[in-house]
Amino acid sequence: MKPTKVPLGLFAATRAIAQGKLSPQDYLQQCVARADEREPSLHAFVARTPTDNLLQGVSDGEWAGIPVGIKDLIATRELTTTNGSPIYADQVLGYDAPIVAHIRQLGAAVFGKTVTTEFAWRQPGPTVNPFNAAHTPGGSSSGSAAAVAAGIVPLALGTQTVGSVIRPAAFCGVVGVKASFGAVPREGVFPLSGSLDHVGFIARSVNDVAYAFNLLRNKVAIEPDSIVLPPVPMNTEVGIEPSSAPRLAWLRTPFDDRVTVEQKQAMDKSVAQLRAKGAVVEEFSLPDEYWTGIDAMFCLLECEGGAIHQEHVKRFPERSSVHLKELVEKGQARSAFEYLAARGLQQRLRADAATQFKGFDAVLTIPATGEAPEGLAFTGDPVFCALWSFLGLPALTMPIARSAKGLPLGLQLIAPYRQDAHLLRTGRWVELSLPAA
Repeated sequence: MKPTKVPLGLFAATRAIAQGKLSPQDYLQQCVARADEREPSLHAFVARTPTDNLLQGVSDGEWAGIPVGIKDLIATRELTTTNGSPIYADQVLGYDAPIVAHIRQLGAAVFGKTVTTEFAWRQPGPTVNPFNAAHTPGGSSSGSAAAVAAGIVPLALGTQTVGSVIRPAAFCGVVGVKASFGAVPREGVFPLSGSLDHVGFIARSVNDVAYAFNLLRNKVAIEPDSIVLPPVPMNTEVGIEPSSAPRLAWLRTPFDDRVTVEQKQAMDKSVAQLRAKGAVVEEFSLPDEYWTGIDAMFCLLECEGGAIHQEHVKRFPERSSVHLKELVEKGQARSAFEYLAARGLQQRLRADAATQFKGFDAVLTIPATGEAPEGLAFTGDPVFCALWSFLGLPALTMPIARSAKGLPLGLQLIAPYRQDAHLLRTGRWVELSLPAA
C-alpha cells in the first residue's frame, strides 16, 4: 500500500486554508489518514477524538481545521487525562486547561492525548521513535514529538522540567521550543516541579513553533510566576523575518565527553555551514558556578516532585513505579537549607545569564548526546537541556543531520530570559542557512 502523504505543517496549512486552497475538513481527513496508517505501530496517543467528532466540530477561526496533540498531563474536558499513570487511567476531568480552551477558541481541534512518561518523570510509555521503532522517542513528551514527526498533527503541546520538549523533539527530527519560564500558561497542567515546569511547542519548523508561541503565550500575567512577552515579528505570507547573520556562542561544557562522534561531526559541519553563510561562531564557556546549577535543579525537582507524589506512593504503591518512589525518597532526604540555596542560585544565575551572553545573539549547543538510545526503557540523557530549564531560559532545537542508523541529530539555541522573540528570529536564520536534515 502506498504511504499517505505527509500533511502540511502548521503555518503552511493555516495559510492554505485561509486562502481557500485547502478545506479544513480535507486537512483533518489527511491527518486522520496519516494517524490510521502510523499510529498502530507508533503508539503516540493514549486517546483520540473520534473522526466524526473532529469533522463535525470544525469551527471558524484562524486555526480552523488544525488538529493539535495535547500531552496527557494537560486537562481536556472530554478525553482522559491519565498523567501517564495507572492511578489516573480512567480520569476524565470535564474541563479544559486554559491553553487548550484557547486552542479551541482559535478553531483548532483536540486530535488526541499524547503519551507522556509517568507524571512526566522517568517511567516510559509505549511510544516508539518514528524513524526506528527499536529506539526511544525521548521523554517525557514522547507522544507529542512522535506524532508531529510522523506527520499526524502539525502541532503538539509538550512540557519540560529538565529536557522533556527539547530532547524528544531532537530525537524525532522535529522543531521544539521551550519559552522563558512563565511565558506560556501552565494552569491545568499536572505539575512535576513548580519552579521548573514549562509548557512547550513541538512542530515541524521554526515558523510553526513561533506561530504557536505568538498565539498561545500569556497575554496577561494571571498565574504565579507568569510573565507577558512580546510576539515574534511574523509576515502573514512568509512567517518570521529572520535576523541578519548572527553572532553565536558555541558552548563548551563539562559533559562534552558524553557526546557521540556522529553528534560532534554533525555540529562541526553545521558550524562550518553557518560560518560560510556569514555567521560569527565563537567558542564560549560559562563560569563553573553555572554547572553547579544542574545539581541545584535536581534538588528543586526532588523536593517539589517528592512533595507532590508522596501521597501517590503512599496510597498506590503497586501503581507507582520505582522511579516515582525514588523521587519521593530523595525529596524527603533533602533539607530546607538545600532547597532555599538552590532557589537562590536559580534566581541569581537567571539574572546573570544576560551578562554572560552579552554580545551574542544566542548560545549554540546540542540538545542531546547523540541519536535516540536503543530500547524504550531509557528516554535519553537530559544533561544538555538541564541548565536551561533550571534557569528558565528560552531554548529551541532543530534537526541538522541523520546518524548512520538514520536517526535524527539536532542542535540547540539558547537566549537570555525574556529574549524569546530574538531567539526565534535567530533560529529562523539558522534554519534557512542549513540544508534540510
